[in-house]
Amino acid sequence: MTSAAASIVLPAWQAGPVIPSFGSSSCTSSQTFCWSWVRTNWAGVLEPALVQHIYITVIAVVCGLIISLAAALLAYRVGWFERGFTAFSTLLYTIPSLAFFLLFVPVTGLGLMTIEIGLTGYTFLLMFRNALTGLRSVPADAIKVATGMGMTPRQVLLRVNLPLAIPSIMAGVRISAVTVISLATIAADVTPLGLGNPIFFALHTTFTTELIAAGVLAILLAFAADLVLVIVQRSITPWIRARAKG
Repeated sequence: MTSAAASIVLPAWQAGPVIPSFGSSSCTSSQTFCWSWVRTNWAGVLEPALVQHIYITVIAVVCGLIISLAAALLAYRVGWFERGFTAFSTLLYTIPSLAFFLLFVPVTGLGLMTIEIGLTGYTFLLMFRNALTGLRSVPADAIKVATGMGMTPRQVLLRVNLPLAIPSIMAGVRISAVTVISLATIAADVTPLGLGNPIFFALHTTFTTELIAAGVLAILLAFAADLVLVIVQRSITPWIRARAKG
């Protein structure tokens, strides 16, 4: 946990009366949006919340990818495992987000661990299905050629199946990343971290600038994350671009 994340214990509306600081005499609670408040409070409010949100998202997506990819590889080899993990991940995905986070509070407390468990759980279904679909969509001829060249089953998996499954795997990662970014704002109702913290704070005041600014940052972060993942996918699958040009 970052030092910024560790310094927050309870949401502002649970700590006492909310007295918004408009940051400038030109800002009033009746204004819909005030740029001077954003400039004044960027370093102290919005930037730390944005950094926390990115931190939370990266942890959940990376952990979800590792677990889901391992489960997909096992299901690819052992057919019966697919049904069990699909049922498990579907169950997690259908639990309402706030209830899911609160479910772990008695065990892990009001902290980063609680929301990371919940956010990671929401990635399983999306990543597992896409990874397994990608592995199974590899042409049988490609596997036969690799086997005919003397590759072991492990080499076929690492050099043929996984590389050809990357587009499908990355599709699951992209959807999961956007999902985690949105759900992480709700998680701030349990642990005041990320962009959800200023959003929930603003909901308990008449000053809408903080709400709009944090909400727009969350939306921009989702777009940026998807763009970065598209660039990563293109960089690790150069053969797809070469085949398209050919």
